[in-house]
Amino acid sequence: MAKENAKGQKFVEAITDMEVDFAKWYTDIVKKAELIDYSGVRGCFILRPYGYAIWEQIKSEFDARFKATGHENVYFPMFIPESLLQKEKDHVEGFAPEVAWVTHGGDEELTERMCVRPTSETLFCDHFANVIQSHRDLPKLYNQWCSVVRWEKSTRPFLRGREFLWQEGHTAHATAEEALQEALDILEIYTDVCENILGMPVIKGKKTDKEKFAGAKETYTFENMMHDGQALQSGTTHNFGDGFARAFGIQYTDKENKLSYVHQSSWGISTRLIGGIIMTHGDNSGLVLPPRLAPIQIAIIPIAQHKEGVLDFARGLKERLSNFRVKLDDSDRSPGWKFSEYEMKGVPLRIEIGPKDIEAGQCVLVRRDTREKTIIALGSLETAIAETLEDIQKALFNKALKNREDRTYVAHSLEEMKEQLDTKPGFVKAMWCGELACENKVKEVATATSRCIPFEQERVGETCFCCGGEAKHMVIWGRAY
Repeated sequence: MAKENAKGQKFVEAITDMEVDFAKWYTDIVKKAELIDYSGVRGCFILRPYGYAIWEQIKSEFDARFKATGHENVYFPMFIPESLLQKEKDHVEGFAPEVAWVTHGGDEELTERMCVRPTSETLFCDHFANVIQSHRDLPKLYNQWCSVVRWEKSTRPFLRGREFLWQEGHTAHATAEEALQEALDILEIYTDVCENILGMPVIKGKKTDKEKFAGAKETYTFENMMHDGQALQSGTTHNFGDGFARAFGIQYTDKENKLSYVHQSSWGISTRLIGGIIMTHGDNSGLVLPPRLAPIQIAIIPIAQHKEGVLDFARGLKERLSNFRVKLDDSDRSPGWKFSEYEMKGVPLRIEIGPKDIEAGQCVLVRRDTREKTIIALGSLETAIAETLEDIQKALFNKALKNREDRTYVAHSLEEMKEQLDTKPGFVKAMWCGELACENKVKEVATATSRCIPFEQERVGETCFCCGGEAKHMVIWGRAY
């Protein structure tokens, strides 16, 4: 149904309640908040201006931090020759099911198939082998913003698509310690932006060998919980050691004039973060955006804008608030329509200003997260806006954190874990022996996966919850997108 005003006029079409159908609620938001549209290419989505603006905000936050730590942006080809992809056995096996192949150029069949990049490790390694000769050439700290293609069978906007936008960092170092530190340092950058800009509380940890990146020595992750209790792997960093270097012959002459292999890392986040934002903060009226991320922080809605002086005053107000990201909606749609429109788009604050407000030297400030309305004297507006935006930012983070805490359980047996996930989805803490057989059994019986071995370990039992053997780690388990 659509929202209606007192006269029965339809405003923005309403969305499915998340409690009724979470998947439909999600799809409703990405469509009706004008984030994406479906394209004529199956499994590929169009990022509309508002959706792309959110990605630009995310990109700018990360890009500034990468550059501040010495990383340089580059751009590599989107095609990878099959022979190059085959150089690292584990890597190619990990990606083989998702690779899209180019077999013809124009009317001619290619002498060698080329894949459309699912990730760029092999291209960067080939390049590093050409440009690294001496210890003076190290470290190489590269980052690339691009799209990748993975031929997914089942797709969902932002979460899983056949082509999607991301960043991928690729670095080469003189020592194993430096490569490991790079992977951990980038993980801190990722989690800083995720928590402090996107308002999404994270659990940091290490992936099990079963779940680590194909070809990596170690993979680190930050995991987020969505409204419905399911996990989202929001980004990963990888320590490659010298495995790729040996496969590609990436060597350098060290300070003692000895030939050594470099040690590498890679790391990436993608537009799936936008899906995470929707499923972390959204509600049954649409998108809810944290103020530090929102492309529009404030929407100014003139009331009775046909009356003399109202639009001029609203335009002056927009100029005055230029330190914030502000949109003045002076379209001829009704105020009620505009209220619903900016609620759907998750704009953190709206200002309502009409003839009586102007005369009284005040305006109405409305929060998107709580819908609380406050009358603010125009003389103190900037201070009130800054304080309110900061309060919204904190409130959204704390609400998401509470959801995670309320939905995190402890299991001492596989049967207990299955029952918990079936009846009250969330994260499950359980002790694990470290054996692959138990990890496989958890997936088979409980349809859950290990999300990570968290850095912050707890002893929630003495034996493995699956086999009863000696426990080595506390692991976060869950069902994931």
